[in-house]
Amino acid sequence: MRIESFEEFEKALADGPYAFPGGYPLYFVMSDGEAMSFKAAVAEKERIREAFEDRSSSDRDWIPMGVEINYEDANLYCCHTNERIESAYAEDEAEPSSDAPTP
Repeated sequence: MRIESFEEFEKALADGPYAFPGGYPLYFVMSDGEAMSFKAAVAEKERIREAFEDRSSSDRDWIPMGVEINYEDANLYCCHTNERIESAYAEDEAEPSSDAPTP
């Protein structure tokens, strides 16, 4: 889904972090090509709104250009939080997080 306005961004947030139908995990593609998780987008909603309004070079990277499904990328990380973004089919390949208990 392409995003061209803050209102479209808000609609994407309201639709939730999983695609319907299918329940596939979604993430935002930012104007610089980086991936941002739904969790980070919700936390930074005000900054994203300001970026849409301002569109200056310093804020341009905060503008989401679209929403995509992460089908198989087990190494896709959020550009803001550096947390791994869930994938639909590569969860078994995902690296364990550093805070995961070790056997």
